[in-house]
Amino acid sequence: MLDDYTQHLKTRQEAGIPAKPLTAEQTAALIQRLLHDAPTHHPQLIDLLTHCVPPGVDPAAKLKAEFLFKVALQDYRVNGLSPEAATTLLGSMQGGYNVQPLIALLDHPDLAPLAAQQLSSTILIFEKFSQVEAKAMAGNIHAKAVLHAWANAEWFTRRPEMAEKITLKVFKVPGETNTDDLSPAPEAWSRPDIPLHALSMLSNAREGVEPDEPGARGPLRQLAELKAAGWPLVYVGDVVGTGSSRKSATNSILWHIGNDIPFVPNKRNGGFVFGGKIAPIFFNTLEDSGALPVEMDVSTLTTGMLIDLYPWKGEIRETESQRLVTTFTLKTEVLLDEVRAGGRIPLIIGRSLTAKAREALKLTPSDIFRKPAAPAPSTAGFTLAQKMVGKACGVAGIRPGQYCEPKISTVGSQDTTGGMTRDELTDLACLTFSADLVMQSFCHTSAYPKPVDVRLHETLPQFITHRNGVALKPGDGIIHSWLNRMLLPDTVGTGADSHTRFPLGISFPGGSGLVAFAAATGIMPLDMPESVLVRFKGEMQKGITLRDLVHAIPLYARKQGLLTVEKKNKRNVFSGRILEIEGLETLSAEQAFELADASAERSAAACVMRLAEEKVTQYLRSNAALLRWMVQQGYENAATLERRIAEIETWLANPSLLCADADAEYAAVIEIDLNEITEPVVCAPDDPDDARLLSEVASTPIEEVFIGSCMTNIGHFRAAGTIMAGASESQARLWLAPPTKMDAQQLSREGYFNQFIQSGARIEPAGCSLCMGNQARVREGSHVVSTSTRNFPHRLGTNAKVFLASAELSTVAAILGKMPTVDEYFRYTDKLHDTHENIYRYLSFDTLAEYQTTKGDNIQIVTV
Repeated sequence: MLDDYTQHLKTRQEAGIPAKPLTAEQTAALIQRLLHDAPTHHPQLIDLLTHCVPPGVDPAAKLKAEFLFKVALQDYRVNGLSPEAATTLLGSMQGGYNVQPLIALLDHPDLAPLAAQQLSSTILIFEKFSQVEAKAMAGNIHAKAVLHAWANAEWFTRRPEMAEKITLKVFKVPGETNTDDLSPAPEAWSRPDIPLHALSMLSNAREGVEPDEPGARGPLRQLAELKAAGWPLVYVGDVVGTGSSRKSATNSILWHIGNDIPFVPNKRNGGFVFGGKIAPIFFNTLEDSGALPVEMDVSTLTTGMLIDLYPWKGEIRETESQRLVTTFTLKTEVLLDEVRAGGRIPLIIGRSLTAKAREALKLTPSDIFRKPAAPAPSTAGFTLAQKMVGKACGVAGIRPGQYCEPKISTVGSQDTTGGMTRDELTDLACLTFSADLVMQSFCHTSAYPKPVDVRLHETLPQFITHRNGVALKPGDGIIHSWLNRMLLPDTVGTGADSHTRFPLGISFPGGSGLVAFAAATGIMPLDMPESVLVRFKGEMQKGITLRDLVHAIPLYARKQGLLTVEKKNKRNVFSGRILEIEGLETLSAEQAFELADASAERSAAACVMRLAEEKVTQYLRSNAALLRWMVQQGYENAATLERRIAEIETWLANPSLLCADADAEYAAVIEIDLNEITEPVVCAPDDPDDARLLSEVASTPIEEVFIGSCMTNIGHFRAAGTIMAGASESQARLWLAPPTKMDAQQLSREGYFNQFIQSGARIEPAGCSLCMGNQARVREGSHVVSTSTRNFPHRLGTNAKVFLASAELSTVAAILGKMPTVDEYFRYTDKLHDTHENIYRYLSFDTLAEYQTTKGDNIQIVTV
């Protein structure tokens, strides 16, 4: 083992990164060598055991904790590792498997004071709290000392406060930094390996960035030169953190600018990020990681500047002259506590532990922690989102700016972040989910898996289901198309994919750390955002699609001066706010999701839609049938699925939906007259905010077309097939990826797959396909029309220029090999109108015989 590890260490050092943490197998071998090898080998082995084993409830941590406990009890005698040292090492393991041994040692005649000292700084205690309380009440003075230490928040006060002045060296990336820049999709397979993945950060050349190997390795030499003087770096950008994959992007930034975490291998926290605008979910993920994100005017900051940050004063000064560069106001003073605690999540867990200990000791609540400012009193009514969050908090509504911790009913995890979520859950010492339903999908890596993806497919489902979660199977399809089928109306959820935007209820997506916290504890921290109301009125015009309405939102916001495309001093009324949509109540839930989904591109914190009770009832009946079929087909965790079925049936027995009060207040109101939208609306390459009328981009040559992603449903593929009927082979290369295996089966039965193949299309397995660009990719430099969610540079393909459009417009572009004129578009799509109801017909599982199966029956899926 040691020889293999040494060779692995050498290989990683050549790449400029540390070795991977030890696995359970390696830890077991290391322990055997400590027990049986000559003492001369022990120093290296003890160092590996100390610093290279993951904490929490990792399988390796379990072996480490058991071994150290036996050394503490002197059941094992190891040269160089005394019982006291073993007890101290147990205390360094953060929580989880080390907690029970430390509680047991509170009764040890010699080690009890040391064990108490270690426990007093440990906050990941959870259900073990009752054992310490029981010992204290039974007269164990060391247990009582632990309770008092927790009550006095010594886990917090032992950590240093943020300094009054911090000197930093600026690394500025002008323009917009999206998360594809920080965590490139083609390297998504390496995201759980933080040091390795961080090598690819900013690997595409751009202003201010000098990658070592364009397309492969980022500006490592440039960063090293900036660090050479010994000052910590601050990452600066005009717009920072738009896009998905916030946690992996945060991990990459912090690997280059953050601080090592003692006894936690290959993870860093802390660091500083300044932006003219920081995307809300990215801001929160930085908070969770112990960094200090600050929005400020960054126009005068340049790479290489040495600056002094005065966090308490809200000032940035040039170091040598002390010239005032800019000022700022922290989002909340609680940020200072979050940084001190090592992150927002540790702070929340620790505050809860302190409150619990003070309650046990019958003490008044602690005044050690800063509290968020309360919003001004208001007599206005509540918006729909404010009522939904209020319901999850047990009150009528939550005002904007109010801090709360709503109950989380539904949590989603997808595979390119699932490995990180697993690691975060392990670090949080989570052995059972507290959230009502947690679902794991495999939609981003199932089509063309790398060996590391296959390993994840084999191991992650068991990790999830053993904690009472639900695991899908590779090939089942897109996370959202499935998770939406498991929702309860008017409840709150989250997901580690930024497009976790529920058509029913409300979801606040987050990084994998926050998602792990929500899954583990059943709550999430939330500073309630303001809402922006988008109100549709009038009648939808012939040939106009829901995707055109999606793009009409940024188009109308720009007309009102509420949104700009320019990144410098960017204005975005939706950023960090909740998008509330009215005027489309007759949409089905599948259609509603198309609008809710796109709120991610607006950088909105969440989205809610008001739907008719009849449509919601129909959707839930169908969903209950699908969930029953999943149980019959052996999906785990069956008990979790059955509980959700019962909750759906309870709602169906007494249906009711919340609605906004007539006097609710909004940060802005955008009215969109459907009568005015008389031609398709698309988003021009490189920016989903750059919405334009089709007539502005007509006749642009198109080489590739993609119809797929979570923005599509079965109706879009029927529409594509209907438009293609009778047309010659497509002039552009056409990719088609149904969102789920159920859609694929139905489309095959209806003959559409045969028709697509005859048109020269490439049919992808059900899943994300080109959308993220981590597996299949379009040709370099090609012009593309796509139904996917985003069109950031390099996302679908290197230097590709991607228009976002409806499936209907995309199909016409594929046939013609160019963006059609408005007349050409209407001529091709005119045939949809006579059969509109049949084309846009969604899967109702409660009416399909094949989903009324018994266990052992299987749906036959056609794979092309």
